[in-house]
Amino acid sequence: MVWMRYSRIISVLPVETRAEVMLNVALLFLVSIEPYLLSILTGGESAPKEYASVLYALDLAGLMAILAVFTHALTSERSLIKPELKAQQKQARNLLVLTTVMFLVSLEPVFWAWTIAGSPVRYYLWGIPLVLGWISRTITAAKK
Repeated sequence: MVWMRYSRIISVLPVETRAEVMLNVALLFLVSIEPYLLSILTGGESAPKEYASVLYALDLAGLMAILAVFTHALTSERSLIKPELKAQQKQARNLLVLTTVMFLVSLEPVFWAWTIAGSPVRYYLWGIPLVLGWISRTITAAKK
């Protein structure tokens, strides 16, 4: 999902400012550590899983926040996209912001302590953005 969204954004957004370049570097770093953190989460030892889950949630929150900033830049005054697409991009930006908040909320220790079927509630919270994204894409496709 991250690279598909990134590809759509970058195909239109020229990387011009120092801030955009630095965000690209940060995004690359966050993407590069995600598989490592995920492998710790799916590994056998339980001791580092709580710490890895915190880092994983921060990682995904960072990814979503950077994508939200890039998407916001698409809807800025630069007129990078057609006016009829601005509402759709603003909706995508808002969903990315909501997703960022969801990952940050999942950092609360209570969501690690509470479990459902032996898995921390934190893991279930991470599934909510996937469902929201699917619903959003379905609604957008139905409108076309």
